[in-house]
Amino acid sequence: MTFDDAIATLEPEAFLAILVERLGVRGVVVGSTFRFGHKRGGDVTMMREYLAPRRVRCVAVDHVADDGERISSTRIRALIRAGDLTQADRLLGGTGYEIRGPVEPGAGRGHRLGFPTANVRVPLKLLPKDGVYSAISRYDGRDHAALVSIGTNPQFDGGVRTVEAWMRDFEHTIYGRELALRGLRYVREQRLFAGVGELTEQMLRDRQAIGYPSYG
Repeated sequence: MTFDDAIATLEPEAFLAILVERLGVRGVVVGSTFRFGHKRGGDVTMMREYLAPRRVRCVAVDHVADDGERISSTRIRALIRAGDLTQADRLLGGTGYEIRGPVEPGAGRGHRLGFPTANVRVPLKLLPKDGVYSAISRYDGRDHAALVSIGTNPQFDGGVRTVEAWMRDFEHTIYGRELALRGLRYVREQRLFAGVGELTEQMLRDRQAIGYPSYG
C-alpha cells in the first residue's frame, strides 16, 4: 500500500481496520511511544485494545539509544541530509544506507572527460546533500570502488538533481540494469570551476578517495 494523504488522514480505528481486514496482519511491532492516525490520535494502548479481541498480537519495544540519544528515523534522516553517512550507517546497522536504481543514459559528458559515469535513476528517496562521495557500487553480484556525484552539475548549468557513479576498472555499458551504491562517504562539495580543465584535474584528485595514487 502507498502511504499517501488518503492513508495519512485516516482516523486511528480506520487505520487499524486496514491492517486487519485488508492486510491480514497476525502481529504488529511498534515503538513504545508509537502514535498513528489523523493528528497522531492513536497510541499503543488503543492499538492493543483494538487488536486483542481480533487475536492480533501487539508488541511495543523500548527505544534504543546511542551515546545517550534515542535512535530514530528523524535522527537518521538528519544525518543523511547532512552527508554524514558514517554515522547514519552505524545507526541503521546491516549494510546501512543504500541508493539503488536502474542505469539510464545521461548527457555523455563523463565519457568526453575521461570519467564515464552510470546515471542511476533513483525512485523517491531521501538523498545526501550535494557533493562527491566515495562509495562501493554493486553490479551483477560484484563490488567495485566508485566515486558518486550527487547534485545538479553546476559546471554545465544543470537544473536537475542527478546521481552519477564512476566505477573503478569498469568499462561495461549497463543501461537498463540495476546498480546499487552503499558505503557512501563525503569527499567534497559540488562547485563551479574556472573551466572544464580545472574540473578534470579535480576529478583526478578525487580518485585518491578510492585508492588511486596522488595526482599533481
